[in-house]
Amino acid sequence: MMRAQYPCAVCTRPALGFGWFDPVPQKQRRPSVMFCSRPCQGFWSRMARRSPAMVDLTEQEKAALRAAMRNLGEAMQEIGWNTRLCDLSEAQVLTLIEVAVGAFQDAMRATAIQAAGEMPF
Repeated sequence: MMRAQYPCAVCTRPALGFGWFDPVPQKQRRPSVMFCSRPCQGFWSRMARRSPAMVDLTEQEKAALRAAMRNLGEAMQEIGWNTRLCDLSEAQVLTLIEVAVGAFQDAMRATAIQAAGEMPF
């Protein structure tokens, strides 16, 4: 039997058994979420306490997007800035997506680890 794989609610990497659910019954039930590590779980919990409805990007997410832009710029430098998106090969598009998503995840994970301080394991 194959187990469903959930993404981490902070960095979107595969969750590894850390989670959160709302134990208090409410009219509008909040969804359960999963995490890849305790730093991501703690970071999400602290952010959730500050904002009951996370709609806008947080400062940490904006910083992670800026970090992803730097890596994406390096990839575009290799491809060539004058290349139109419609002229990119499938491999080039996949590379750009992988670079952007990976850099965003890494930046969010680094933020969670910094916020957690010392690793508990």
